[in-house]
Amino acid sequence: MAFLLHDARHLERPARSMAGPERERARRRLWRSDLLAAGAVASVAVAVGLFLAEGGANRFGDVGSALTSLGIVAGLVATDLVLVMLLLAARVPLIERAVGHDAAMALHGRLGKPVVYLLVAHGVLLLTGYAVADGVDLVAEAVAIWSLPDLPLALLGFGLFALVVVTSLVAVRRRLRYETWHLVHLLAYAAVLAALPHQFSVGGLFAEGTWQYGYWLAITWGTLAAVVVFRLLVPLVATLRHRLVVEAVEPIGTSGQAVSVTMRGADLERLRATGGQFLVWRFLARGQWWQAHPYSLSAAPRGGRLRITVRALGAGSASLAGIRPGTRVAIEGPYGIFSEAARSRSRIAFVAAGIGITPVRSLLETATFRPGEATVVVRTPEPAAGWLLDELGELCAARGATLITVPGPRGRGWLTDAAEHEGLSLAAFVPRLDDTDLYVCGPRDWAERVIAEARAAGMAPEQVHHERFDW
Repeated sequence: MAFLLHDARHLERPARSMAGPERERARRRLWRSDLLAAGAVASVAVAVGLFLAEGGANRFGDVGSALTSLGIVAGLVATDLVLVMLLLAARVPLIERAVGHDAAMALHGRLGKPVVYLLVAHGVLLLTGYAVADGVDLVAEAVAIWSLPDLPLALLGFGLFALVVVTSLVAVRRRLRYETWHLVHLLAYAAVLAALPHQFSVGGLFAEGTWQYGYWLAITWGTLAAVVVFRLLVPLVATLRHRLVVEAVEPIGTSGQAVSVTMRGADLERLRATGGQFLVWRFLARGQWWQAHPYSLSAAPRGGRLRITVRALGAGSASLAGIRPGTRVAIEGPYGIFSEAARSRSRIAFVAAGIGITPVRSLLETATFRPGEATVVVRTPEPAAGWLLDELGELCAARGATLITVPGPRGRGWLTDAAEHEGLSLAAFVPRLDDTDLYVCGPRDWAERVIAEARAAGMAPEQVHHERFDW
């Protein structure tokens, strides 16, 4: 047999209404997500529209002016998208609740390269337009405009932003330590601060008293305020309020590759953390205080305690085994909608591999379902070899969920060779996929294969929830 069935009961109960509370909650969340997307598109349209309305439409009378105007439009769109990127990364609660942290950061990453292309077009078109208007070559024009106010700062901003985008490419990112990548990524804020002044000082485009001046001033300061409030002030207040300290560090399994860190704190119910979510943790110990790492809760918050379970996948995660009880902990979050907040159906299923079991274990503890309505599928290298598998088995038995482990070497898909040879698939493990929310957590390529199979089986996008397991 290619899999092991624990507490093997798919206890069928009468189906709840397909128009139940989960569907209504999903509808409201998707509506908010669509509204935010429309707002982002509208911001670009407003930026271009204001330029055209306040004299920009009259700047296409000759070749030089047309090129210059197109360069201005490219710069306006790029700047607007940079502000959108900052908002997506600012962890604004409205965005977090509507689309989730992973989806927001995925869009943040996808916008990087288009912004760089637009900024390059901005510079090339402006330089060419100025050269045509002045009747000189590009080199002479470049020398002439070098003395423009804030231009060196703008070029510095472009260079910093390009560096951030390059280090975010998967092929490059995988060669960097997380701490290095994170520090480089912070340069995006310096890039914005360096590049923005030239918009207000070059060419008189944003003259005081115009709609353009007011609009750009408002969205720029509004975005920067959101970053300061939600990335700095809110985490600082949470850290001071909850006063988290490490209570215990417990090795998990026999390999010594994973530990569970339990922390106690004050007033944790106000944190409003739920099973499946993650926080960004900073352990204030020597050599570690400057590192911040995102780890999912591996147990639901209870009794003034939080717990994470971390596998040693790098220097930062490996160092947690040496954290001493009593160490103070700074936090950001909770974040993510790998939780009840994403539910859209009455039934629920989890598919996990490796240390991806941690958010599944905490979500299973708090998720709403009746006996027989939940299925947990865990890929393991061998029987009984998964992290926290004993705890997961106890939870499934207590709550009437079906636990299935699929041990053995992975095949071409997300299952084992033996399971694939038997023709098994997601539908064989999870009954009634049409009325099920699927939560997937594990290594990226493995998770993508699970999600692809779920979509091929007819599951709607709002039914499939994925917690990224890398950075």
